[in-house]
Amino acid sequence: MSTDSAPAAQEPDHPANHAPPPRLAALFLAFARMSLAGFGGVLVFARHAIVDQHRWMSADEFNETFALCHFLPGPNIVNLSMVFGSRLRGIAGGVAAFTGLLLPPTLIMTVLAIIYAHFGDVEVLRRILAGISCAAVGLLIAVVFRMMTPLLKRMDVVVLILMLGVFTAIGVLRWPLQAVLLVAIPLSIGVTYLMRRKVAA
Repeated sequence: MSTDSAPAAQEPDHPANHAPPPRLAALFLAFARMSLAGFGGVLVFARHAIVDQHRWMSADEFNETFALCHFLPGPNIVNLSMVFGSRLRGIAGGVAAFTGLLLPPTLIMTVLAIIYAHFGDVEVLRRILAGISCAAVGLLIAVVFRMMTPLLKRMDVVVLILMLGVFTAIGVLRWPLQAVLLVAIPLSIGVTYLMRRKVAA
């Protein structure tokens, strides 16, 4: 059999499968498309574009970057745009991604806010918004499961226990977010350090 045949497709998480860093214009346009498509939240579309479509990050890298942004003050997806853009193209890349993410929806929402101020009491509009909110919840659940996939594939029992513990503390027991994070963040960092040190040894 000839050795010139095309190589087998690599897994999406493989570092060699990363696309080259995009230009500033490409970063701006990519995040502008995410924001314009992001009905119900941009996270779903950001993950699809960054991991699946452009392959600028692996699924694990996206999860780690989003986890960092989640613990920073401010909107998570805005933090993600700055961190991601800066990682690929420095400060200019962060500004390009940030501007692409916020500029188009800001202009659109300004116009919609003016319209809503005049027609917000119309019953048909309220029903439409209620339907959109249901779709938004479905999209959020879908992206949560996709972000969990790398963890489930590795079957890191300790990581899954930590994730379940944080979910139980905040989502079920309703403990204060700040108190849970003060315990969960150092614990997660310590566990990850020990696990990687064990693997390296």
